Amino acid sequence: MVDKHWEMDTELIHRHSEQKQTGAVAQAIVPAVAYSFADCQTAMEVVSGKQEGTYYGRYGNETLYALEEKMAVLENGEAALGVSSGMAAISIALLAFLKYGDHVIVTKDVYGGTHKFLTSLAPRFGITFNYVDCTNPANIIRAMRDNTKAVYIETPSNPLLTVLDIEAIAKITKRYGLPLIVDNTFMSPYLQKPLNMGADVVVHSATKYLNGHGDVLAGFIVGRTEHIQFMRQNIMGDLGQVLSAWDAFLILRGLKTLGLRVERHCSNAHQIAAFLSAHPLVETVHYPGLECHPQHEIARKQMQGMGGIVSFELKDGLEAAKEFMDALKLAMISFSLGDPETLVQHPATMTHFSMSDKDRTAAGITDGLIRLSAGLESASDIIYDLEEALQTINQKEKEGLLWKTV
Repeated sequence: MVDKHWEMDTELIHRHSEQKQTGAVAQAIVPAVAYSFADCQTAMEVVSGKQEGTYYGRYGNETLYALEEKMAVLENGEAALGVSSGMAAISIALLAFLKYGDHVIVTKDVYGGTHKFLTSLAPRFGITFNYVDCTNPANIIRAMRDNTKAVYIETPSNPLLTVLDIEAIAKITKRYGLPLIVDNTFMSPYLQKPLNMGADVVVHSATKYLNGHGDVLAGFIVGRTEHIQFMRQNIMGDLGQVLSAWDAFLILRGLKTLGLRVERHCSNAHQIAAFLSAHPLVETVHYPGLECHPQHEIARKQMQGMGGIVSFELKDGLEAAKEFMDALKLAMISFSLGDPETLVQHPATMTHFSMSDKDRTAAGITDGLIRLSAGLESASDIIYDLEEALQTINQKEKEGLLWKTV
């Protein structure tokens, strides 16, 4: 049951979903750790990679393989690797191309976990890096060194939603023979396909939109078969970062509604961004769907939608941000995103807390910045909740109860 002309919504539901032996519509969960073989020769060939098969659960399982095949199709890649978290995907992808003495160029505003990996773990492996403003692709060329071995970007970025021109950056990395790794978490393959624009590897935190229900920790890497096989056999398997069969099943189930969910996330986020941009207590709104966003035209060119994340800065800094978040009744304070619930968090003290004040300032993360993940609730209810919380700040300010950050 394969039709090469299927559109994305059909791919999400049907691609690699039919069970060959049983006819079951839902993917079977295969939790086995060990696998037996009819003879010694077959076992030897499977372990050596000469023959396809599974021999130990640390390298994968049948349920995960079905999910990996689907993810490869959705991202238009040759192969995919499912791992235990988004940070597992990021670290595996980087370690696949970097070794002791190598250097990597990284876009200047990245997820806090990525920043922590680069500043704490990478130096222990003898890997160096520098942050570059990749909104001007020429800066990448200026940042190159003799030992530069990869370029890593995320677009839109976390949490400022900076949009980078993937195609323009890919032309540079190909010219210099460097792999381009793109974190596509905020978009999902439903809204953006970096491999189509010249990227070599795509990483995801599948915890977010791919699963979509806040009950799975998972990550994905998609790229060429040779790269994925190397990561599976020489990094993921050795470090024990495989994704379990149960979690793979939950993501397979979640993917069936990805299109419906993402469209609602995007619609709600756009309405929220429009509301916030007109509010007097809001200093700045970061959302690619607004025409005032500095990379709005690039977003329109390479994204099929503007995403479900809105970041905004309150005029009165940290205390205003805390008061605002505490006053919310519908939106929840949580570190994640892409769930059915609307979630808010304060990057400076939460997802990016491990960054120094200097690094946060350089990345543009202010004390008044809040990141909001638009949920699937009614947009009017979300906006009402935000408006009530902003009114709380306004009232406390009038009463002199709000301490302002200078």
